Amino acid sequence: MKLRLSTPTIFPLLLCGALLVQPALVQSAKAAIDPKPASEFTMKANQQVLTTLPFNDQQDFEDAKRGFIAKPETLTIKDDKGNVVWDLEQYKTYITLDKASPDTVNPSLWRNAQLSMQYGLFKVTDKIYQIRGFDLSNITFIEGNKGWVVFDPLISPQTAKAALAFINKTQGERPVTAVVYSHSHVDHYGGAAGLFNSLDEVKRNGVEIIAPEGFTEHAVSENVIAGNAMARRAVYMYGALLPRNPQGGVNGGLGQTTSTGVPSLLLPTRFITKTGETLTVDGVKMVFQMTPGTEAPAEMNTWFPDSKALWMAENTTNTMHNILTLRGAQVRDALKWASFLNETIETWGDQAEVKFQSHHWPRWGNTNIVDYFKKQRDLYKYIHDQSVRLMNMGYTGEEISEQITLPPELNDFWPNRGYYGTLRHNSRAVYQRYMGWYSGNPSDLDNLPPEMVGPKYIEFMGGEQEVLKKAKASFDKGEYRWVAEVLKHLVFANPNNTDGKLLLADALEQLGYQAESGPWRSVYLQGAYELRNGVPNVGGTVTASPDTIRAMSPSMLFDYLSVRINPEKAAGKKMVINMAFTDIEEKHTLSLENSVLNHTTRYATKPDVTITLSKKTLDDIQLGQGTMEQKIASGEIKIEGDQQTFSDFVTLLDKFNFWFNIVTP
Repeated sequence: MKLRLSTPTIFPLLLCGALLVQPALVQSAKAAIDPKPASEFTMKANQQVLTTLPFNDQQDFEDAKRGFIAKPETLTIKDDKGNVVWDLEQYKTYITLDKASPDTVNPSLWRNAQLSMQYGLFKVTDKIYQIRGFDLSNITFIEGNKGWVVFDPLISPQTAKAALAFINKTQGERPVTAVVYSHSHVDHYGGAAGLFNSLDEVKRNGVEIIAPEGFTEHAVSENVIAGNAMARRAVYMYGALLPRNPQGGVNGGLGQTTSTGVPSLLLPTRFITKTGETLTVDGVKMVFQMTPGTEAPAEMNTWFPDSKALWMAENTTNTMHNILTLRGAQVRDALKWASFLNETIETWGDQAEVKFQSHHWPRWGNTNIVDYFKKQRDLYKYIHDQSVRLMNMGYTGEEISEQITLPPELNDFWPNRGYYGTLRHNSRAVYQRYMGWYSGNPSDLDNLPPEMVGPKYIEFMGGEQEVLKKAKASFDKGEYRWVAEVLKHLVFANPNNTDGKLLLADALEQLGYQAESGPWRSVYLQGAYELRNGVPNVGGTVTASPDTIRAMSPSMLFDYLSVRINPEKAAGKKMVINMAFTDIEEKHTLSLENSVLNHTTRYATKPDVTITLSKKTLDDIQLGQGTMEQKIASGEIKIEGDQQTFSDFVTLLDKFNFWFNIVTP
């Protein structure tokens, strides 16, 4: 029996952690309905920021420029097909040091954008260099005896390749002798392949690829299960579709934005397993501090004793980080985060003369560094402790976020400002970690979803026209949060009410203009864009990169297939499918019963069908390098038993729509 299997239907896997948007889609956003100017209330709110924060403190600008060596006059990086994967030029036209913040941008976020635009090659200290502004993250080059030891090679191979070429041009040609991944997020490993001409070069030259224990598992699996939902929400978080101008994308908090090449994944050859572990590679001595469960599930800091330099991965940056990202993830442990920072202070605090990391710019001077570490440590500890204190007083996450404030010594410290994470959503994240989604109020236990509650609210409030009238009056008073709260019900009650959608868009836009956080700004402005122009239906994320697919274990794939089972289609069906992978010598059994797919390595003795293939063959199918039918015909796949069983199984798998609605029902 001929199997009719569509590879994208069987194995669509979303790229872990990276948002890749087709350039054509970004261009289409520029032709959308024009945004509105800042309102009087927004201008006043942004002016107030200028009077409350220490803008006369210019130390960050000195640090961001310190050690500057050179930069390319233009910075547009393309792939082999001519597609732009990174373009800093689009920001250079309107973000400069001599321009005051526009009315449509929070002055604090504008300051962060100005600092992030200080790009090029910089010397951190003797034998340690960074290239900043070639991607969302920094790439760091340590001068070894024979070549470069590279830390965190960006998102895209094209940006990493450009960075290597630039440092070699200015500092002299040197090969890459080792690569270190500080943690398991794609902006810290995805560009690695761009550092080499081929994988053969890596093997031939014995290049060490060093990572913390657990790196591969987390790099591959973190966003697979919920990947579709996370990737869609990442469109909001990173402002990928926003035009690059003062009324659109300004800054992502950690850097300007993400590059859009297809990430690679060179698998580690050596794992660091414990704090204090010491390694010397190409003459570069490194001492590691393991920090699992902080900013990433697998992460480590690195001490360079010969330079008295401390690499902080992404455990400290020049912003408050996320306890929970707006795109979605598991809640991070703020208490553990603070504890590891305290360990850093106790271990190297009396020695460090420079600290640097995978985003933003370094800091120099021991006293300055220790003060910084203490304030970053206390930032996360304060958010944890005070959120839990208020939680134990009976306040909910929403109430805590409205009450909690930082003490002046933490609040007015520039590296603690909420350019990426914010005090409001991080405090809710702490509540969520301990208490979950339920507020404790019985009315919230089985509350109505937006599609059901919207019509009821509008009816109780006197109908659509009355709600619009009152909402417009509130908008004219600058009550944008309230307008957004009210009009979301109107839009969910009647998504065809154009006046309601446009007024809601206007309110979200003003909230975006006032936001200090880059992701908050992006979320608000993307919501406004979709209310005005509708949900995009082309472009979006790419499928998982070839390296990511090859690194996936069969168990990871089967876990993903399990969440795609449509229970209505699977009702009453029973199937047992054996799958034998010849090259990795693994055998798995898939069992469908009760509309649930389970998998095990205990091979069934009486399956309905047995499929024998190599893991490489499965990878090829996922990558579009041949169909299931072709692989069967060529003999690469052997099927024994009831072939119809597997055909039927495929029909039970849902295909997720990437462009699902968010601000409309």
